[in-house]
Order: sequence, then structure tokens, then C-alpha cells
Amino acid sequence: MRIRHPHSRSHTRALAALGVAALVFTSSACGSESTGASSSSGATLALSIFGTPNSLAPTQLLEGQQTYVWDSIYDTLLIQDNKGELRPGAAKSWRYSGDARTLTLTLRTGMKFSTGTPVDAAAVRTTLERIRTTPGPSQGVLASVASVEAPGATTVVIKLKQPDGSLLTSLSTAAGVIGDPKTMNSKSAALNPVGSGPYTLDKGATVNGSVYVLKRRDDYWNKKAYPFRTVKVRVISDQTAMANALKAGETNAGTVDVAQVSTFKSTGFETKHVQATAVATLVLGDRSGDVLKPLGDLRVRKAINMAFDRAKMVKRLLRGSGRPTGQIFNPKGPGHAPALDQTYAYDPAAAKRLLAEAGYPNGFSVTMPSLVVSKPFEPTFTQALADIGIKVTWQPVPAQQSVSALASKKYPMFLIVDGLNTTPIEARNFYSPTGYRNVFNSTDPELAKLLDRANREVDPAKAADSYQAINKFGVENAWYGPVFYIGSDWATKKGITYLGDGSSTMATIRQFGAADQARG
Repeated sequence: MRIRHPHSRSHTRALAALGVAALVFTSSACGSESTGASSSSGATLALSIFGTPNSLAPTQLLEGQQTYVWDSIYDTLLIQDNKGELRPGAAKSWRYSGDARTLTLTLRTGMKFSTGTPVDAAAVRTTLERIRTTPGPSQGVLASVASVEAPGATTVVIKLKQPDGSLLTSLSTAAGVIGDPKTMNSKSAALNPVGSGPYTLDKGATVNGSVYVLKRRDDYWNKKAYPFRTVKVRVISDQTAMANALKAGETNAGTVDVAQVSTFKSTGFETKHVQATAVATLVLGDRSGDVLKPLGDLRVRKAINMAFDRAKMVKRLLRGSGRPTGQIFNPKGPGHAPALDQTYAYDPAAAKRLLAEAGYPNGFSVTMPSLVVSKPFEPTFTQALADIGIKVTWQPVPAQQSVSALASKKYPMFLIVDGLNTTPIEARNFYSPTGYRNVFNSTDPELAKLLDRANREVDPAKAADSYQAINKFGVENAWYGPVFYIGSDWATKKGITYLGDGSSTMATIRQFGAADQARG
């Protein structure tokens, strides 16, 4: 069977945000043993995703819709519940040292890989070391890790180069999976993975690139969180075809176009609207003006933020399935501050005055990459920027080159759609000098202090103030031009309930409940 070439983590999330499924993504080590209520259901959950998983090997896992498959096969050290809170996973507890540079995890006992081999600290150490030293989507996520030790069968000690406020959340995603050391480095791991998760891949029923069939393990420690005995994940690249598959009963859960919600509801489907699963942002990356001099002036970046009639865009482009925003943080997370959405009112006249004050009375020109995720919105953004004197030329970029194109620093501005995440990861991705959306590696003394403070605070309640301060800095200094959140509308067959509300946008089977499963 053929494996497709890897796509970018951000590109995968963006596709999901524009069309079909929920997207991705510090607490004390407390909480119930199960993240879902009990169910004796033997039902099948059938979903569809846009693209073929690039690989099921631990070092090459992509997030976005592909998570439905690999998160069912592998345990992660921590897990996110449907409210976005971190809960015990393979690690039943954890604690930080006083300087936040040593994380000690205690594993639960009795876990086994699907081969019957026990899961121990040595397996966790081997997987983490393999991920952080192997080029792949999660390598950079573990960049703060200096070493991993396994001093006992159930004890894992992670030592950091510097405090990392996003590490715990990262250990609930692809960076925190546990692979079988005996098989994870073999070529067969891409299509024949061995994990300790709630499901195993049914190789006989699975057709790579078409359908992935998962069978629940009866001996799994957290079986109550997974009420479906069988999960089928189909690859359907067209949204209309996805809707038709739902109507025909080939799938029984999925997101649908907002215009079709009433139709599905009238034919017996349960529907649920999630107001924000992704954010569309104009990244104003060249904040020093090295490639495009005007962007080095704060007045110019503020003017750009005043060019957008965000409410009108939501109505026309999203048909109401979303909401305006002036910030990039998940509205369900502690870093979000509602008042910041009022920072830049739609005011083209005032924007022109700011451009003139900055020395650009006639505006300026900019070339931006035309990406798969930006194409639907390009005419609207072109006109909005033209109205204040900025002429945009869109340069086509093939999907497989999108990551390298954005990282090349060739484009001082670009329009992107990112799946929402947890606050610590959003702060890292957008504001850290090495964050993947901070492509020009911008730094600022004030921001550096805020990031350091957030990274050193291991109490999530106390860290919230730091993240809101980071958010305020970003908005007031116009590092980005966020425009709107993109929502999603779920339709599920009778007997299946979508439990998510946008707090966690990680694509996991735990976001679905069976009819006899308690909701909440």
C-alpha cells in the first residue's frame, strides 16, 4: 500500500477547519480515571476525513483529522478532556520541580501494548527520545527537552533546557504517544503500528487511503471513555461527497455545511454548532520591515487591522458559522480576553490617515502566497486592503510547498487558517521567537519577560494572567491581523452525540458519546 508524502501540521489543521471535522487540541494530576461515562454500547462510529494519514509511526504523526486514527491506537501520557482540561493518561500523576525544569511522571501499572508486552518507563523514554531526535512533525514540539530518564519501571523524568509552559499539553498530543520499542523504528510501523491505546488497527479490513477500521480492546484501562466497539474512518476528499455519505448511512457522524444543517435536522440527525474551531489570520510577520519596510511601522500594522469589516465577513464568507475576532487565542481558553476584540474598529478612513502618518499616503504593494486555505477568502481580503491603499498580488504556492514557502521569509504577510489550540501552545506557536507562525523570529524585551513568566508558572490558574498579558501585547502591537473564527456544524445519527464545545479541538474519539452514555 502506498503512503502519501507528509503534509504540514498547520496545513492539515487548516483543511479540517475549512470543511469537515473538529481540529486539535497545566493542570494538577487529579481527576477521574475515565474521561467519559460508562457505556455497554457495541455500536460502530463511522467518520470521514479529507486526507490519507501520512504515517502511523510515532515520529511522523500529524495532527488535525488524522488524529482520529492514531489517537485511537496509541496512549498519550496525558489526555485532554472535552473541556480542554488535562487529565491523567498513561501517566496517572505528574509534578514539576520548583524551577519548572524537571517534570516527573508516574505511570499507571498494568498497561500493555497490543502485542501483550507491558508498557513501562523504558518504552516511554525510548519513544520520547526517538521523537525529539528524528525529523518529523513533533520534533520541534520537544525542543525544550534536554534528556529523558527512566529511573524506575513506572517513573519517567524529563529534564528541560528551559521552562516550557506548553510541554504538558504537548504530552497529550502526538508528542506524548507511547510506541512499542521493538517495532516503532521498523518500516512496517507506518501501516502496522503497535500501541497500547484503546483500539487496534484491523489490517484485514483497512485499505490505506480509503478506510481505516479500528477494533476496541476489551482489556483497555480506560475502556469507559470509548463506547464504540468499532470505529471506521473513511477518506473522502470532497465535502459534498461527505454529506452524501452521511445521508446514505455510510458514515454516521461528521461536520456539514451550515446551509444543510436544517435538512439534516429534519431527517432525524442530531446537530450541534461549535462557534469556533479555527481562526483566519493575516500574519504580519515582517515586523522589522526587512522585506517590506512599511510593516516595520506599528501604525501600518494597526491600519491593516482597521481595514476589515469582520462582522460582514463572517456573514458573507462563513454564512454566520463563526464569529469576528481581533485576537488569535481560543475563545474557550484562559488567554482569551473579550475586550481585546474592540481594539480595532472597522475604519478605512482612519486607516488611510495612519498610513499617511507613517509616510505612505499612496499606500504600497505586497505579494502574498496563494494557499489552499486562503483561496476562498482572497477576493475579499484583496478588496479590503485595496480600500486603504494596499495593493495585493497573490502568488500561487502548491500545497506541498506551503510550509517551506511560509518559512522562507519570502512573504512578509500571508493569510492562513489555523486550528485553535490550548492557550500555552498558541502562545508558543505565535509569540515564541521559534514559534512556527512567528516566521521572522520577532522578539521584544517586554514579550520575552511575559513568555518566561508564563513558562515558569506551573499553576494554570496563575499562568492565565501571563497569557492574557501576552495576548494584549500581541493585539496592541498588531503582530497579527486576526479576522474571524471559523465554526463547525456537526450532524450525528440517532444514538450518537458530539460532546465537544470547542474547548478542546483535538480530534479524538472521546468527543463522541453513545445513546446510553452520560453527556457532559
